[in-house]
Amino acid sequence: MISKNLYNPRMKELYWLGASLDDLRQFPVDARAEAGTDLRLVQRGVDPRDWKPMPDVGKGVREIRIRTKDGAFRVFYVVESATAVYVLHAFQKKTQRTSKQDLDKGKARYKLIP
Repeated sequence: MISKNLYNPRMKELYWLGASLDDLRQFPVDARAEAGTDLRLVQRGVDPRDWKPMPDVGKGVREIRIRTKDGAFRVFYVVESATAVYVLHAFQKKTQRTSKQDLDKGKARYKLIP
C-alpha cells in the first residue's frame, strides 16, 4: 500500500510504503517529533541531521538516525525524484547492527516504488 501526504505544494511529497506511517506513529513522542523534523528537511531538499547511506536496502536509500531517552530509532527513505520522497520503513533499533528482518522489510518496500 502506498499512501500520500500532501504537506506543501513547494515541498517534495512523502509517500509512505507499507505500514511505515503506522510504524512511525508507534514511536515515542520525542522520537516521532525528531523523525518529523528530519523528514520535513528531506522534503525541502536538505539532508537530515543524522543519516547514513543504506545501499544494501536499495540504490539511494538513506537511514535517518534518531536517538532519544527511549532508545534508538531509524527511518529508511529514498528520494526518487525532484517531487517525491518514499518512506520505506520506520523501526526501533535494539542491537548494534540493523536486523536482517528490518533490512529485508526495507528491500521489499523499495521494490514497491513505481
